[in-house]
Amino acid sequence: MSEAVTALKNARYDAGIATISEIGPLGMITIRGDLEAAFLRKVINKTVGLERPESGMCNSDGTSAVAWMSPDELLLICPHAQVAEVLSRLHAAFEDTHTLAVDVSGARAAFRIEGTHAREVLAKLAPVDLAPAKFTPGMFRRTRVGQIPAAFWLREDGAFQVVCFRSVAQYMFDQLKVAAQPGSAVGHFSAP
Repeated sequence: MSEAVTALKNARYDAGIATISEIGPLGMITIRGDLEAAFLRKVINKTVGLERPESGMCNSDGTSAVAWMSPDELLLICPHAQVAEVLSRLHAAFEDTHTLAVDVSGARAAFRIEGTHAREVLAKLAPVDLAPAKFTPGMFRRTRVGQIPAAFWLREDGAFQVVCFRSVAQYMFDQLKVAAQPGSAVGHFSAP
């Protein structure tokens, strides 16, 4: 079996107003089904120890996360080495239900935006109100970052985590770097 690698081999940019870093490899599993079903809530909690998030939210414990992607879809993030085990447990639990769990780890790339101006960097690219009072830790959005379909959430530590398709990882990294160029701070947000 080959060793998992990230799309950009953990590229990092820290010469600007925020630090942009590719993270991973991460395990990412798409779960499709009836998100209101009691059994699904129970399975998610039992499998990764996290509650199923409400609409527009991401629950995370720092190592694993469960994000609300759409009315019938969740994105489960776990350590890459645990994907096979987590998938096996999910498939066993979903056996007699109309529910799907698929490993999408190899199809996705993930980035972290951190620093005093992290919020501003992302606000330059995403059509989302990222004001500190409007976008708080745990909030999750599936939108566009520049011209790229992506999803992101605000972590408890104040950093943003961005997920996109692996095929556009270089473009995502490059546009985040441009938005974080030295001297590009606008100062729109008074607090990070």
